[in-house]
Amino acid sequence: MRSPERLANPVGGYNMLGKLGLPEILLILAIALLIFGPSKLADLGKGLGEGIKNFKSAVKDGEEGTDKKS
Repeated sequence: MRSPERLANPVGGYNMLGKLGLPEILLILAIALLIFGPSKLADLGKGLGEGIKNFKSAVKDGEEGTDKKS
């Protein structure tokens, strides 16, 4: 078991994933590719990108709305 000192973030709090490097990320992507297949994975990525884009625009609109009210 890892000690809490090794998982502590410099900013404070704890990192739940521990150390997640490039080999681990590549392994996760390879498993996702095997499970979902290339076409479904592309659709998931497209949907995720659109969701992030919509979220950013909503946050931007919300910030502009609060500036106008002030």
